[in-house]
Amino acid sequence: MKSLATIAVLAHLLVSLVHGYAHNQLGVGLSAWQNSYVLIVITLGPLIALALVWMRRTRVGFALLAISMAGSLIFGGYFHYIGISPDHVSHLPPGDAQGMFRVTAVLLLATELFGAIVGVLGMRK
Repeated sequence: MKSLATIAVLAHLLVSLVHGYAHNQLGVGLSAWQNSYVLIVITLGPLIALALVWMRRTRVGFALLAISMAGSLIFGGYFHYIGISPDHVSHLPPGDAQGMFRVTAVLLLATELFGAIVGVLGMRK
């Protein structure tokens, strides 16, 4: 399970970085609270969870992984696909990074779902 957690967190981090680049290229900014959420829940949460898993605090680590990835999934799902704003995949400002934004938005959902599932399964072991 540790290797699956590692794959989930590192894949999610990579996709998040590319998605952030697309945000910057398109000028799609976030509010202060959204930036804080991205930093704490979406970026630091999974990294801290992974560190805990490898430091033999596995139950706490997998629980944090499940919670942070589920929180990321809900946040991204809402802002990319439900709430109407420049962050919605159908309402992006013009720019060459629209395709990158849309692809990484889908990949974020996939990595977050995978990470949440790994977290839940890891807690159960």
